[in-house]
Amino acid sequence: MSLTENEQSTTDAPERKAARRRAPGEAPPAPRRTAGERRPRARRRAASNEHGNDWSSWPRYDAAELGFRDYWYPVMWAEQVGKKPVPVELLGERIVLVREKDEIFGLHDRCPHRGVPLSLGRRQYEGTISCPYHGWTYELDSGRMCAALTDGPDSPINNKVSVTTYPVEQRLGLVWIYVGDAQGDDVPPVERDIPNELLDNDFVMGGRWDIREGNWRFAAENGFDEGHAKYLHNTALWRLFKVMPAWNMTRIVEEDGWLIRVQDEVHWEAEFPGLGTWTNKRWWKRMPLPDAPGKGKRVNPVIKGLNIPGFVSFRLPGLLRVAYPEFIHFEWYVPVNEDQVRYVQILVRFEKGAKASIFKAKYLSAIRWLFHGQFTGQDAWMVDVMNAPPEKLYRPDLSLTAIRRHIEQVEPTVQVDRTPGSKRQPPAE
Repeated sequence: MSLTENEQSTTDAPERKAARRRAPGEAPPAPRRTAGERRPRARRRAASNEHGNDWSSWPRYDAAELGFRDYWYPVMWAEQVGKKPVPVELLGERIVLVREKDEIFGLHDRCPHRGVPLSLGRRQYEGTISCPYHGWTYELDSGRMCAALTDGPDSPINNKVSVTTYPVEQRLGLVWIYVGDAQGDDVPPVERDIPNELLDNDFVMGGRWDIREGNWRFAAENGFDEGHAKYLHNTALWRLFKVMPAWNMTRIVEEDGWLIRVQDEVHWEAEFPGLGTWTNKRWWKRMPLPDAPGKGKRVNPVIKGLNIPGFVSFRLPGLLRVAYPEFIHFEWYVPVNEDQVRYVQILVRFEKGAKASIFKAKYLSAIRWLFHGQFTGQDAWMVDVMNAPPEKLYRPDLSLTAIRRHIEQVEPTVQVDRTPGSKRQPPAE
């Protein structure tokens, strides 16, 4: 069970527009880059120098600006795709989505004739899309060019040209696209890349997606980062009445492909010689939840049954799970290109009936703009202005290095856009 499309989506901007409004208390954004201006990149440096370390210790991670192949990625709400073609950029590949009755199809968004985007095309005939330039017409299911409308039925090129197609599924009210080398029956089911708790239980959810500035790795690291919430978010309205720890002692454990942050020590204040006491305690703030979701006083049975040893978990290709005793928040960091990330977030309660209806009201009246707006907007600000490597890490950054080591161990396939017309060159062998 989920909210209606209008309730779920708060993103009305065009596909490639990343501008957003600031909520009260949110830090101002960094200066915008002009059209065509690329994000400044750090020069390649030696493994360690006076400025900090590079990412040479994690070569696969370092190469993954565009993410990883052979995964399913959520891109938008299913109700946002109709008969009118919708352009999407995913892992650097340009894709056009088209709905035909209850099914959504994905094709490479480029006509092989002169490179015109098919997303600008027309729907002349059922089950097809036609290029707006010369009327080359492609079957949605196969990508085969079945007619060159401006060269007649006997055109020699008919049925001899095709465009790449992408597997597309609809789950959780979202459109999922598979980018990988598998074809046909070899394509893994989309359920493989969806958490089991969302497949096996009834729930109600609210959520939003938008496109944000910054590479997907910065967004993923920010989500799993152990240290930033205590400082960056201690001004967030979402945390106004909750005490934030001063510092923690944390370790990372791995369970079923999830990296999980486990807190061994929680310190609510600290005394810094010559500076004073650092604490977020205030008389109007209540102490937060215990250090694992199953330890709360009121724990949802589904969440309790997950036996998660810590609140925050991460898994490939870029999914964060923040589990509380009564709800779970999921964030997908979906690569758009080298400089942008599609940020898909949903908040789930495993409830039915009246409790589900109450959650809907809470989400629409407060959670949507407090949590999915102002709170995560602070994260968007940091991801946008971040410029690493080089970098000098500190103890809480063990969460970041855990992701990087995990990727080197699992060895997912690094995405390199080799689709026709791509301006990106594959790395030298």
